[in-house]
Amino acid sequence: MVRLPGSVGSFEILMNHAPIVSTLRAGIIKVKKADGNIVDFEIKGGVVEVVNNQVSVLVDATEDLG
Repeated sequence: MVRLPGSVGSFEILMNHAPIVSTLRAGIIKVKKADGNIVDFEIKGGVVEVVNNQVSVLVDATEDLG
């Protein structure tokens, strides 16, 4: 699971999500890893693409809040 701060509102990406490309605003990305741990990253903005269960995120700047 990945929760992202979309430019028009936050959204989540789950397994088998439809392909999507979206811009991101400043905010927090939450990533739930396979072991159940959640990692947070603060971003300044960017872009996300989801294709075939692969999530690619390009951001201006990030900081691990873990």
